[in-house]
Amino acid sequence: MTFLFDQSADFRLIPHLQALGHDISAISRNYPHGLADEDVLAIARDEQRILIVADRDFGELIFQQGLSHAGVIFFRLPGVSLQTKIEQLNRTLNEYAEALQAGAFVVVSPGRIRVAGPPHS
Repeated sequence: MTFLFDQSADFRLIPHLQALGHDISAISRNYPHGLADEDVLAIARDEQRILIVADRDFGELIFQQGLSHAGVIFFRLPGVSLQTKIEQLNRTLNEYAEALQAGAFVVVSPGRIRVAGPPHS
C-alpha cells in the first residue's frame, strides 16, 4: 500500500510500515513543511496515497466540505505509547485494508476502530 504522512502524524510509525514493504511519503520530508490541509489532501488524492493524520481538521474537509480523498487513517490516540500505535496500525491494516484501498475514512481511537461515513474517492 502507499501512504502519505501528514505532519500531524507520528513519523515514528514510518519505519514500521516500510519494514512491512509499504511505500511511504511524508509532509516535511518529501514535500514542504506547513502545507495547508487542503493541499495535503490533494497530494494524497492525486498520488492515490492513504493519508495518515492526527488532525481532526481533515474530517471536516472531507465530511463537511466534501473534498475527495484516496483513504484516510485518523489516529485519535493522544498520549499512547509507540507500541500501542503500532498495534493499532497493524490491526487497522489487517481488518480494514480493503476499505482503505476503496477510499474509506478510518478512525483509530482507544479501544475502537471504525469506518466513519461512506468512502469517498
